[in-house]
Amino acid sequence: MAFKTDQEAFWAGEFGTAYIERNQGDALLAANLDFFGKALRQARGIRSCIEFGANIGMNLKALQLLHPGLDSHAIEINSAAAEQLGRLVPPSQVHNLSILDFSPERHWDLALIKGVLIHIKPEVLPQVYDKLVSSTQRYLLVAEYYNPSPVAIPYRGHTDRLFKRDFAGEIMDRHPQMQLLDYGFAYRRDPSFPQDDITWFLMEKR
Repeated sequence: MAFKTDQEAFWAGEFGTAYIERNQGDALLAANLDFFGKALRQARGIRSCIEFGANIGMNLKALQLLHPGLDSHAIEINSAAAEQLGRLVPPSQVHNLSILDFSPERHWDLALIKGVLIHIKPEVLPQVYDKLVSSTQRYLLVAEYYNPSPVAIPYRGHTDRLFKRDFAGEIMDRHPQMQLLDYGFAYRRDPSFPQDDITWFLMEKR
């Protein structure tokens, strides 16, 4: 698989595979159930979803419990993660490729990206924003590290692998049809259901 950026190769390779072991388990599932229950409280009629950068499907597993019968689709660059994801989502609905190579051929009620935009090369973010907006027919949930101005920070001993900025604001500026519906913050020191200091934004296509 040929990649356009160093960040894609990084997540498709050994580092991305090692990430699988750090991000699974019942405690994470419980935290995700709490997270999506709050983040999607203003959303109605979600019957289909596509997640950009789904890893092994811990987010989709929670969404399927909250929305039984959910038609789930996913994009995942790491082949080992995509293989495990195919046990949760029908394999034909798992796209084992880079987000940059994905071309949406339909619309979903919800497009989701959580903890992924922060790892994408900033120069190609507009392409990803366009794909997110093109994929949803109603809701877009973006859950990432927030910073009012763009900044790069070290990530597990690596540089140029984690970036913080106002992703949702940039999406709404680029696509005015996306209107803010709700937003919130999930704290890593929450005593019951911790997340990784994620700020989430729920947008609706108008």
